[in-house]
Amino acid sequence: MGTQRKRWITLVLVLAFILSPCVLMAQKTENPAKMNINTATVEELQTLPGIGPAIAQRIVEYRQTHGPFQKVEDLLNVKGIGEKKLEKIKPFIEVVPPNE
Repeated sequence: MGTQRKRWITLVLVLAFILSPCVLMAQKTENPAKMNINTATVEELQTLPGIGPAIAQRIVEYRQTHGPFQKVEDLLNVKGIGEKKLEKIKPFIEVVPPNE
């Protein structure tokens, strides 16, 4: 490999290393649309921090059995979701009544 090519590769790697935290910070500061827990699928729920397939399935089953969630805190009634987990996912979720 030529010296000039090695320099370009090194430059690209250094820039990627330097800029990657900036990209991550920009993503964290954006205000993405919140997930409506009354319509979210099992797959969508699994994108929330700390929510795996089992808890996601329990959320959907709870919703099907008890009707739509009235408030985010109703998730505490789902087995596997406690105060700490709820606090982690709160910034990413919302409750929208079915007729809105």
